[in-house]
Amino acid sequence: MRRLLLSFTCLSLPLCAPALAQGAGTPPVTEPSAAVAETVVTATRIPTPIERVPGAVTVIDRRTIEERGYQTLSEALVAVPGLALIQSGGLGQPASAFIRGTASRHALVLLDGVPVNDASEPNGAFNFGNDLLGLEVERIEVLRGPASSLYGSGAIGGVINIVTRRAPRNRAIEAFGELAGGSNRTLRGGAGVAGTVREFDYLLSLRSLSTRGTDATPSRFQRDTREKDGFRGTTATARLGWTPSDRFRLEGLANWRENHGGLDNVPEDDPNYSFEDRRYTGQIRAEGKPIDAWTTGFRAARTVDRRRYSNLADSLDLSTTDDLYRGERTVLDWGNQVRLPDAGILDASQLAFGVTHEREEVRQASGSAFFRTTVDADATSTAGHAGYQVRLFRRLDLSAGFRTDSAEDYGTHTTWRLGGVLAVPEVSARLRASYGTAFKAPSLYQRYGRIEGFFQGNPNLQPETSRGWEVGVEFDIPLAQQRDAVTLGATYFRNRVRDLINFNAGFDTLENVDRARIKGAEFTATLRPARWLTANIAYTITDARDALTGERLARRPEQQLALNASIRPVEGVTIAPELILYGRSREGAFASYADNGTAFTAARDNKAGAVFNLTATWQVTEPVALFLEGRNLTDSDFEPANGFAIAGRTALVGTRFRF
Repeated sequence: MRRLLLSFTCLSLPLCAPALAQGAGTPPVTEPSAAVAETVVTATRIPTPIERVPGAVTVIDRRTIEERGYQTLSEALVAVPGLALIQSGGLGQPASAFIRGTASRHALVLLDGVPVNDASEPNGAFNFGNDLLGLEVERIEVLRGPASSLYGSGAIGGVINIVTRRAPRNRAIEAFGELAGGSNRTLRGGAGVAGTVREFDYLLSLRSLSTRGTDATPSRFQRDTREKDGFRGTTATARLGWTPSDRFRLEGLANWRENHGGLDNVPEDDPNYSFEDRRYTGQIRAEGKPIDAWTTGFRAARTVDRRRYSNLADSLDLSTTDDLYRGERTVLDWGNQVRLPDAGILDASQLAFGVTHEREEVRQASGSAFFRTTVDADATSTAGHAGYQVRLFRRLDLSAGFRTDSAEDYGTHTTWRLGGVLAVPEVSARLRASYGTAFKAPSLYQRYGRIEGFFQGNPNLQPETSRGWEVGVEFDIPLAQQRDAVTLGATYFRNRVRDLINFNAGFDTLENVDRARIKGAEFTATLRPARWLTANIAYTITDARDALTGERLARRPEQQLALNASIRPVEGVTIAPELILYGRSREGAFASYADNGTAFTAARDNKAGAVFNLTATWQVTEPVALFLEGRNLTDSDFEPANGFAIAGRTALVGTRFRF
């Protein structure tokens, strides 16, 4: 895992996402593929040294995913500083991400730059337990802090961008694949082909995982039946591109994901509770360069989510559940970036601007016949955005960005962000600071949901808003002849969130009634004492509280420590241990359970816990590798969320190839 920095002047989805996807120091997006460099990032289309850009981003690249044996999105995110990943059980079980203490609905997720938060989810949150990290995933980028001036609604806590791989430029065909099996009858496999033929390039990939699963109900519960929650997931991706010249590119991307599995109720197992979840995402993007200094692009994208939850009557529950959710999102985006000429003390000047139009539609029917929740609504919004970045005296980088979103049902909302980085090369240090605003629009359920005779959504809800700032320092410590043998970083952040949406006193509608105040710190260290060893440390302290009552917010660990390393004892062999330590966290009233299954009527603390993973890889030949993945090797029964235990000790063995 590498920690990179992202420039906040890149505001257009068609232009920003591919630049991030290509990584540091790569050619423009008009190229069908790109190599990843170590020190710069091209969020503004011009390679920029890492020391010159503000705002923290953690990049989990393909090599890291394979070295550490990450097979799902939730597994890959647990070691990210400032992010708490809370999953209710093992593979395929629901999972939420709390970035810098904000709510799970305040994390915006993108797939190659396209928002994929399910519009039919009642709060607009993303389920991180559903996505497999297939061979088509090239990298994951986690941007922490308010980013609505960059990506719009939902980016109060941060943004997570899943980037798919691109075809090699110099090969007509490249085949890649993987096959693994192990504990709990788990079978994982995938294969794909990619290549470039003259001006055309392509990528086709298929990934599948099935497992008998584990029991998410803690063994301490007296009525635990040991029923396992199975999971089957499939993901397919297709990308086609046409690059007739170095000034124009046309590209299409399609992604399909379908999951089936079992779920548990608290405080006891329910063998008939199951789910199926489908997502279809497609986009077409065109980009051109009328002149060398100007890049313009247009994207049309559509995402459809379909979810169904079923629970037949049995001895544990006599009721029958058949919940249906359908959410759709259409995005049209036009973006531009212009590189301006240098002038005296000013250089590296860049301007970005564009327009985004978005439409959401939700059809939902869930719950029993007596207590049926329904939503049948749609909404549109249009946003204009712009940003500017410049360097002064070849030492101070400044950036500014703003965005105005105009919606048909909650009015107009403007967000902005300022940032700066001061290089102090005399001591190999970088000082950075930023301040910004963000918002989360009320979901269609919050505005138009209905339970006949009990609840009615509030169409007059206003967006949840925040103001946040951070200051940080990062510096390198030389050792022998290595300039960055040790890299240390520290960041302090504060955020105030207003107009949070919650139930009114009668629990029959929703209002903008809550506030939160959040502060914390992130400490990181990367140690490179020898060529065969790299170690990473990430320690996060988070204090997230209800601003009105002073109570700690639920499911935000007060402390979290991630330790991992890449050890190469001999050529071709890599051993990657990972230890995650979770501090205590709060659980709300009626969400904590005693051993007999009784719910506590007051808020309580979840206990601290630890998880140890280990992955070993042997590169037998250049195209073929063997690997062994061990998860929770200490067999911890830690409960990130009260009433849901993590999966027990598991192991998988497999092979990976590329020809």
